[in-house]
This record gives sequence, structure tokens and C-alpha cells, in this order.
Amino acid sequence: MITDPQGTILALFLAFCRMGGCVMVLPGFGSSRVPPQVRLFLAVALSMAMLPVLWDAIYPKASTPNATYIGLIFTEALIGVVYGLIARLYTLGMQFAGSILTMSIGFTAPGGHDILEDSSENQLTNLLTLSGLLLLFMMDFHHVVFRALVDSYVATPVGAVIDPQKMLITLTDTLRASTMIMLRLASPFLIFGLMFNVAIGLINKLAPQIPVFFISTPFLLMGGLFLLYLSIAALIRQYAGGFAPIFSSF
Repeated sequence: MITDPQGTILALFLAFCRMGGCVMVLPGFGSSRVPPQVRLFLAVALSMAMLPVLWDAIYPKASTPNATYIGLIFTEALIGVVYGLIARLYTLGMQFAGSILTMSIGFTAPGGHDILEDSSENQLTNLLTLSGLLLLFMMDFHHVVFRALVDSYVATPVGAVIDPQKMLITLTDTLRASTMIMLRLASPFLIFGLMFNVAIGLINKLAPQIPVFFISTPFLLMGGLFLLYLSIAALIRQYAGGFAPIFSSF
């Protein structure tokens, strides 16, 4: 039986601020293709599920509401957004890798509708981003994020002073690590495109009267697609395997 309804509601709202801020930008859950009502109900359900576990950490700060409660709302939402952005930056890295891949193999098809967001993206990048996100869900990456949110109440308790420098360092370290992983995943296609274009350049010097560059474009695209066919399984597997070490390091 709830003995303090007001304190319980206020504690639930503080949990919702951190959980909802994370769900708002979390990959998959925070997609523009997901209706806002679904995201809202998911954040509320997650907050209600986590509140009994976090009761001792949240309730003492919410049982006696005062002017500082308004500040707690903003700080809790900011902490949740930062944790969601860590996962978001990593998944956005696959779009970066897909752009490098398509440019390296000469895939210049006009962009279509993005499967996850309200933007235009080419078909190969859509394939890679959707495959990577689906594999992350199959590996329960959202459980890792939610577990990190629960542990965040130990690292950053409710009402603790937030260090903006620490948050910026966390996000920049995530961006650096994600960029290195995506460059490593796209490196075979970079090397293939570089070697192919160097070879075509040498052939063009030997026969300048023949438009070798335009003739070679279909072969570049065909070779790149064949290389993608051989390596897409390993590429997606390495992409999914790199998520947990990055997220657990923070």
C-alpha cells in the first residue's frame, strides 16, 4: 500500500525524466518512425518498472519537494539524454561508414527515404544501418543501456552536481571510438577504391584518347558490390561486437 502518494508520484516523475530523456534519443526507440505516443508510454512503463529498484535513491529527494525539485527535473533529463546519445552516436557511425563505402565503390544512386529517420539516404546505407540496428536489438543492446541507466544512479546520484566537462569528454570519447571503428569497417572499400582508381589512372595515361574513367565506373561498382557481398556478414558482426565495449567503458 502506498503511504505517500505525493512523494511516490514525484519520485516516479524524476525517474521518468532520466528514463524518458534516454528513450527520446535512443536508437530504434527514438526513431521518427515510432509514434510519439509509443515512446511516451514506453518511457512511463520503463520508469514504473525501474522505480522499485531505485526507490532508495530517488524517493528521499522527492519526498520533500521544494524549489530545488525544478532543478532536479532538468538535471535528470540531461543525464538521460547523455546516456542515450552515447548509443545514438555509435549507431549514427554506421551511416558515416555507409557514406564512405558508397563513395569508394562509385555507388551514386539518388537517395531515397531513410528507413529509420525522416531524411534521404541511399539504398546501401539504409541496408547497413537497418541490419546493424536489428542485430543490436537481437543482442539486447537496449538491456545494456537500461542497466547502465540503473547504475548511473550510483555514479551520478539524484541531486548531485553535474560536471559538464565530464559529459563532453564522454561524448567526444564515444565519437572518437565510434569513428575509429567505422573507419576500420570501411577500410577494405577505401583500399579497393584507391587501388582501382590508381590502376585506371595509369591506364588512362597509356591510352589518353579513350575515356577509361567512364568505361571503368561499372566495373568499380560491380567489384565494390561483390566485395560487400563477401564482407557484409563480418562487417555487421564487428559493428555489433563493438557496441558493448564502448558503452561499458562509460
